[in-house]
Amino acid sequence: MSKRILLLGLNFSPELVGIGKYTGDLADYLVQAGFDLRVVTAPPYYPEWKIDGRYRWWAYFKESTRNMTLYRCPLWVPRRPTNLNRVPHLISFALSSLPVMLAQILWKPDLVICVIPTLFSAPIAWLTARLCGSKCWLHIQDFELDAANNLGMLSFFQFFIKLASQWEKWIYFRFDRISTISNGMVKSLEKKGIFSERIILFPNWVDTRRIFPISDPQDTLRNDLNISSDKIVVLYSGAMGAKQGLEDLVYAAHKLKGNPDIIFIFCGNGPFRDELIRSTHHLPNVKCLPIQPLENLNSLLNTADLHIMPQKANVADLVMPSKLLGMLASGKVIISNAAENTELGRIIGQAGYLVHPQDASGFMDAILKLAASPGLRRRLGAEGRKYVCENWAADLVLSRFLEHLNKLLNEKNGTAYE
Repeated sequence: MSKRILLLGLNFSPELVGIGKYTGDLADYLVQAGFDLRVVTAPPYYPEWKIDGRYRWWAYFKESTRNMTLYRCPLWVPRRPTNLNRVPHLISFALSSLPVMLAQILWKPDLVICVIPTLFSAPIAWLTARLCGSKCWLHIQDFELDAANNLGMLSFFQFFIKLASQWEKWIYFRFDRISTISNGMVKSLEKKGIFSERIILFPNWVDTRRIFPISDPQDTLRNDLNISSDKIVVLYSGAMGAKQGLEDLVYAAHKLKGNPDIIFIFCGNGPFRDELIRSTHHLPNVKCLPIQPLENLNSLLNTADLHIMPQKANVADLVMPSKLLGMLASGKVIISNAAENTELGRIIGQAGYLVHPQDASGFMDAILKLAASPGLRRRLGAEGRKYVCENWAADLVLSRFLEHLNKLLNEKNGTAYE
């Protein structure tokens, strides 16, 4: 009889970017590995921050697809996400998913996996696992509390932050395993007092057979965008929010508007997109694109001569941008302002080009230098491709995860943390 896994996560397929994509891919992998899978999630809404038209925010939906059962739970999505209204947004999913999760006790899963965000859902996953005597696994994609605090989102609520931090730590101690996506985030867990034997490094991954270097510019999106092959394309692709630090790219685009050989492409969606369009719509060197369908992703990434990855300095070790992997796999050089002593900075330092985190003109200077150095671009791009193939290829990462998962399932039942 197949082992049963219950997966709880706010974001899921068919979201094309961010956590939803990885949780959906993980679910597919678990089904292919022979597990019986049920998923409790919300209707797709990210990064547009708008519920997919096939769903209603207030309704429950049950779906059978891809050899798994999905339960879509009601979710309130703010029209314009802010620091304050994100809290009821996250709580709404925790509350709506509670009865669905408790109903799965009758199904008796062998393992309950909870993906963070949102931390509000973690107690529900633990309670479900406890009541049916199963193992519980917490996978952290984002330290949402730490990141929000470091970005100043919660500066007026310091008292509640202290309480929330204690509550967060209590939650972490309940789970049999805690995984997260980078070495820096593993260290953050250890600093919170979590025992290292309970922590698993489970990074995001990239399908290096689907994302690969394209040598012929005609096979990219340049023709569709009317960009000739002799132009230098600077591409930002991904979510457009507070953590991305896109202001520096807007500054660089303004400063380089008189250079006809350099074109900026901003591709993605999120809370900052409207502001970005307003501040660059008059610039002749900027093109803004919506999120591209999955079948266009490799063409999009290969349209770039230079990938840009801005990052807020105070969250650089609390998140690991998933878009990094596709950029590396495309074989094109990446420019980032991550600090050298962060994990992101160390990765880019080996296979990309770093600028100083507090140098507003750093991106502009790096773009000009690399635009004039095709040999350096090719060398760094090739090193990035090699690095991602050796560390984050999908088959490699997911097979390691499966080993840890099977080991946990084969352990005798016992108390996780007390």
